[in-house]
Formats: sequence, C-alpha cells, structure tokens
Amino acid sequence: MRTLQNSEHQAIGLDIKTSPFTQLVGSIVDRGFVKQCMQEAEAVIHTATLHKPHIATHSRQDFVDTNITGTLNLLEEAVSASVTSFVYTSTTSAFGRALTPPEGAPAAWITEEVVPVPKNIYGVTKVAAENLCELIHHKTALPCLVLRTSRFFPEEDDDKHLRQSFDDVNLKVNELLHRRFDIEDMASAHLFAVEKAPSIGFGRYIVSATIPFTRDDLQELEETPQRL
Repeated sequence: MRTLQNSEHQAIGLDIKTSPFTQLVGSIVDRGFVKQCMQEAEAVIHTATLHKPHIATHSRQDFVDTNITGTLNLLEEAVSASVTSFVYTSTTSAFGRALTPPEGAPAAWITEEVVPVPKNIYGVTKVAAENLCELIHHKTALPCLVLRTSRFFPEEDDDKHLRQSFDDVNLKVNELLHRRFDIEDMASAHLFAVEKAPSIGFGRYIVSATIPFTRDDLQELEETPQRL
C-alpha cells in the first residue's frame, strides 16, 4: 500500500485494523464486506492471512475461516465484479516437509514443480487457497497468479534447533542465500504480477532471493556447515 499510494493507481486498502494505509476496515470472512469492497475494482492483491506465528494464538478453524473461506469470498466476488487481475500471496512455507531432504539425502532443490507436503495448519490452508485460485480460474477464466513468497518479515526462524544454534542476525543473513527476500522487491513482484496476470491466465511462482547455487552443488551444501 505504501508503494501503491505513490503510484498512478487508485489503491484501496482493506484490513481488520485501522492504519494510515487502510481505507476500509473489516474481515474478508464477511462476504457482504468483500462484495462492497470489490465495487469498481480492476485488480486484487490478496495478502490477508493468518500467518505461521498465529498457530500459537488461533484455532485451526480460524485458519480455515480466514485463509480458505476468505479467499473464496474474494475470488467469487472478484469474478462478479469482472476483475481483470487477481494476485494471491502464498508462501514457500507451503512446501512444508518437502523443504527438508530425507535422512542421508543431499540438500533439497525447490522449484515450482515440487509437490508441497504441509507440516501445519498454516501450510494446509495456504495450499488449499492456491487450489481455489486454480479452480476459479479454470471455471471462470479469472486471471490469477499465485506468488509463493519467501520470508520478508522479521520474525524468528521457526526451526527451534536453528534458533538455538545460531544468532538471529546470522540466521537471517544465511537465509538470504536461499529463502529470505527484500520487502521492496516483494512489492515490485506483486505489481508485475498484476500487470502480467491477464496474459498468463494462471500460474504459481516462487518469489525469492536469487541463489548462487546450482543443482550440482547440493551434495556440497549438505556437507558444509551453515555459518558465516
């Protein structure tokens, strides 16, 4: 919203809390609210979600309500409003256990072709929402792109062993090599997705920092300790 408010676009921010970047306050779980917000909309950037840290504070049903039902509300009302571009912010966390190689195997090589194996309710609901995007596109031709984003928020690593083994700053710098992403670049990726969705139709894309490795480096990466 910071970027959009300084662009040629007329941007309307939706959130459950007031802020300098929020014009309409309400929940995407409320179908009537979503319908109201969608009037005269040309594009939707759907970032609303219960995030991984909410697992400790919210029920599984809360995740289903917000991440799945809320997404369905937005998709169907976008179709009704003849929206021409829908961008859904997903997460590389959706890959879940696929991010960790089996015992004795080299480091995992993650591409869009890897099948997610969610390890918690967050991942399950994000994958389900992705599938809703694909279904609605198939049924209605709504142009819809799914961006599986790497981390760009400052929360601690969710791996307890890593938190105990490395300083937080050390972890974040190491993670930039393969997963973390700059928030300004993330905003740019969403704007490009809005522009390209009508010509692409549907697609899932990993959005992450460029890595300096190749598939041939996997064995050495597995054998080399992660340290600065």
